[in-house]
Amino acid sequence: MNDYPRDDRVLVLVPAWNEEHNVGATVRDIRAASDRYDVVVIDDGSTDATGATARSAGATVLSLPFNLGVGGAMRTGFTYAVREGYTRAIQVDADGQHDPADIDKVLAGLGRADISIGARFSDVGTYAVRGPRRWAMVMLASVVSRIAGTRLTDVTSGFRAANLRAITQYVHYYPAEYLGDTLDSLVAALHAGLTVTQVPVAMRPRAHGVPSQGALGSAVYLLRSVFALLLAAVRRTGSRPKKEERA
Repeated sequence: MNDYPRDDRVLVLVPAWNEEHNVGATVRDIRAASDRYDVVVIDDGSTDATGATARSAGATVLSLPFNLGVGGAMRTGFTYAVREGYTRAIQVDADGQHDPADIDKVLAGLGRADISIGARFSDVGTYAVRGPRRWAMVMLASVVSRIAGTRLTDVTSGFRAANLRAITQYVHYYPAEYLGDTLDSLVAALHAGLTVTQVPVAMRPRAHGVPSQGALGSAVYLLRSVFALLLAAVRRTGSRPKKEERA
C-alpha cells in the first residue's frame, strides 16, 4: 500500500473468475494510472492461475474457496474496504474493458452523489449493444431513473464508485444472483436514501476471451433483466415497514 493519507487512498476492487490471461495487465494498468490506487483482486473461486497472476502483478488478493459470482465477490471486497478504513472504492472488471484512465473521472462523480456510474451510453466511445439486450438496458435505465430522480442511461454498468455511505450499504446488502450486483444493489441503495449520478466513459475491447453474445443470449438477457427488476421491486416493497393502524 502507498503512503498517502488514508482518506486520499482509493480501493480498486477487481472481481475475477478464471481471468489469468487478463487480470495481470489490468492490475498493472490500474497501478500505473495512479499511486493512490490500492488494488485488491477478489479471486472468485478460479480454477486457473488468476490469483497468482494478480499477486505477481502487485495486487492484494482475496481468495474465495468457490465461485460466488460478482455479487458475492464484491461484497467481500466492500467488507475489506470497511475493515481497512477506506472511504472510497471503485469496481473495475478484470477483463480490461474498463479503462483505468477513467477511474478519476468516475470517482469525481462522488463529489455530487454517493454512487457514481461509469456510463457506456453517453456519447463517448463506440460501445454499442443492439437487439433484445439493448431493449432491456433502455427499459431498466428508464425505470431506475424514475426511482433515482435523475436520468441514467446505463444502470447495469459494473464500472462504478462508492463513497463511505454506499460502501456501508453494500456490506449490509449486496445480492449475488444474476444482475443483482448491478441492478438490485442499486435499487436497494436508492431506497435506503443514497444518491446516484453517472459520468460518460468509453469501453475498451476485451483482450482475451469472448463474451457471451448471440440472439438467444440476448433474449435470455432481456427475460432475466425483467425478472431482476421485478425481484428488486418486490424486495423493496416487502422490506418497507408497515404503517401503524389507527386506533
